[in-house]
Amino acid sequence: MNNIPLTRPSVGDAELAAVADVFESGWLAGQGPRSATLEEGFKELTGQEHAIALNNCTAGLHLALMALGVGPGDEVIVSDYSFPATGHAVLYCGAKPVFADVRADTATIDPAVVEALITPNTRGIIAVDALGIPADWTELEAIAAKHGLFLVEDAACSAGGTYAGRPTGSFGDVAIFSLHARKGITSGEGGVLTTNNAELAARVRAASCFGMQSAFARQNSDKLTIPTFPEIGYNYKLSDVLAAIAVVQLSRLDEFTKARRSVAARYAELLADVPGVHAPVVPEDREPTWQTYAITVDDHIDRDALIMGLRAQGIGSNIGTYAMHLQPVYGTTNPCPVSKRVFERQVALPMFPELSEEDQLRVVSVVRDLAR
Repeated sequence: MNNIPLTRPSVGDAELAAVADVFESGWLAGQGPRSATLEEGFKELTGQEHAIALNNCTAGLHLALMALGVGPGDEVIVSDYSFPATGHAVLYCGAKPVFADVRADTATIDPAVVEALITPNTRGIIAVDALGIPADWTELEAIAAKHGLFLVEDAACSAGGTYAGRPTGSFGDVAIFSLHARKGITSGEGGVLTTNNAELAARVRAASCFGMQSAFARQNSDKLTIPTFPEIGYNYKLSDVLAAIAVVQLSRLDEFTKARRSVAARYAELLADVPGVHAPVVPEDREPTWQTYAITVDDHIDRDALIMGLRAQGIGSNIGTYAMHLQPVYGTTNPCPVSKRVFERQVALPMFPELSEEDQLRVVSVVRDLAR
């Protein structure tokens, strides 16, 4: 039997041709013309006034918090169920992440928990579109406004999703997408930050390039510009090689998202009668991207053995993501029991646009056998 990977990037001749065009142009570095095209595409996708291409989503989270003035002594409330990059970004700024528990159905941050965690040291909230399912943005925006807090959308997994008819990447003060190889659209590595805040966008763009104007912009100036460096900056630019790939991928986003939703619908139908195994739950007011398709298994099923059993039969599988409060790096004792349970019970199944019905039948058949 053929192996079925957990995920597979949907790339081909169009992406190769875009890379060849960059090679021909001679401009391979970051913040060049392809990066600008990618930024225009994300502005159109999200309806935001500003977009900045970056080397990864983690860099975007770091720069967003830095531009929002987060520093030592500050607390930032963070959705607990996420890849640790979300919590690490707070640590990069010398601040303290305070982890908030999540909803049992969507694994997105629970707004009621958020409000209970606010203290005089709280500066803001980072909510996550968990595995591509949008968070409760109406409630979160109301809480942030009520308490004078900033709100960051970690949209790493949710390009192409919607909540209450609005596109992901348009919520809060700033949002950050990922272009990692496992995401719905990819350039291997990369990220894009979107915002309507012009001052924040300017700070992020400058800080992503050591605090100076890009070399591409300076080379086209009619006078010599010699940068100065009044404050610390970073090298978080996205190369134009990767940006060119991402531009092609963004043009195919609707195609990919439609295919993933079809795969998810087939899974839900096939899994409906598998004892002890539960398909993901999505409220009617949001459209997920299905970056990951994670089932939840009952307590009598050995979750880890299920994952390893799938792998033993050539089927890619993994955990969903992490309960960050359990990670030693954070040194926290703040309990998040729902997130802990989701972390211990979720199983990611193969998910990518080209996944065939035949392969899905095989995946679910193996899950059924192992769950017994």
